Amino acid sequence: MYLIVLVIDNPYHCGNLLQAWETAGVPGATILDSRGLTRALKGFRDDLPLMPSMDDIMQKDEHRHRTVFSVVRDRETVERVKEVSQKVIGPFDQAHTGFFFVVPVSEALGFRES
Repeated sequence: MYLIVLVIDNPYHCGNLLQAWETAGVPGATILDSRGLTRALKGFRDDLPLMPSMDDIMQKDEHRHRTVFSVVRDRETVERVKEVSQKVIGPFDQAHTGFFFVVPVSEALGFRES
């Protein structure tokens, strides 16, 4: 089994990406709102009041990523997911697309294939 992790630079690709992953054989995925180190250092919002108004929120735009991960059974599924991911977000060797990595999983409890 393998853990696939993809950090997407543009969160608007997330819906199309999830559909592509499902078509490629991913049984399920988890999506997290995330922020990279560079963007966090440039604009971490710690200035919002406890009860912010819309004006407070709109003063400064925060840039976020989406981190998508899933466990898949075989290497063939990993290759399909890598291929469809690049079709949706663009080649990984281009800036501002995403960061994709795969880790072997020695044990997974609760793993279910749809």
